[in-house]
Amino acid sequence: MTAVPLLRRPLFLALAWLALVGGCARMPSTGITTLRPANLPELQKYLLTNKADVELFRLRGPFVVTVQKDRDLPVSATEHVAADLYLSSPAEKAPLVILLHGYENTKEDHAYQALHLATWGIHCLSVQLPNKGPWIANGRTLAKIAQAIRSRPEMIDARIDVNRIILAGHSFGASSVTIALAEGAPAAGGVLLDPAGVGKSMANFLRKVNKPLMVIAADENVVRVRDRGIFYEFVRSGIIEISIRDAHHDDAEFPMEIPVGSDSSATEEHQVTFVSVLTSAAFSLGATGSLDYAWTSLGNAIKNGKLYDALRK
Repeated sequence: MTAVPLLRRPLFLALAWLALVGGCARMPSTGITTLRPANLPELQKYLLTNKADVELFRLRGPFVVTVQKDRDLPVSATEHVAADLYLSSPAEKAPLVILLHGYENTKEDHAYQALHLATWGIHCLSVQLPNKGPWIANGRTLAKIAQAIRSRPEMIDARIDVNRIILAGHSFGASSVTIALAEGAPAAGGVLLDPAGVGKSMANFLRKVNKPLMVIAADENVVRVRDRGIFYEFVRSGIIEISIRDAHHDDAEFPMEIPVGSDSSATEEHQVTFVSVLTSAAFSLGATGSLDYAWTSLGNAIKNGKLYDALRK
């Protein structure tokens, strides 16, 4: 059966489809955008020629998503990585976000973020690496994953735009993203989801980062994350930082299903805010190669107090 954009189906079918592909017990109440682009260039043109507003990305995008769980990625002749792949439906080449979990987390903890990105025309690969570190080694593996996909995009999908690979990570996984960038990963930039530092060597890696970088932080009045300030401090230029008021560190994840017995302080409202800023940043990097669009999109949310402490250098 040929897939068609969600907006051309009744709402209840769209929600049922999303629940089916995600295998989830809950669906965030984000709604679905009223945009009906014929293709990815049309969507990008619309977004770039109208007022940028991060609130738009709270809604699910207009494209259908195909989910492939537990893909085996041959990073090298001797190294393989498990990953979940979320492919957006447009026929044109599209950006790819590679998502990495944090400490004691899994690729499944970013399932909704990956799905949400793909509805906006951004393919997503959520990878599983050792979830207790070592995070420097994980960063180097992440760089190898990006290089392997750049060299052989068909290992994922021929529609991957190899010039628009974006790395994103949560907590210690965000440190791995900066290490990958410092080690020369072929990426357009990175997004750090409430990042945590992994030791004294981080400053040296951060000084070497020369790609656009966006830090999306939780509220430090709610939870203090280890060495979060070093990312903005030591990256020399091309970095944006924004904080989400009242958000917890766990809000930077977004699993499809809340684990049984979970004592997480995450809330759907703040998780949706995280994913909307992530989507704006990924769109900005994927469509323009810079974070200018993402920076502009934060304005209204800063005015209404949802976001605060906006920094850029």
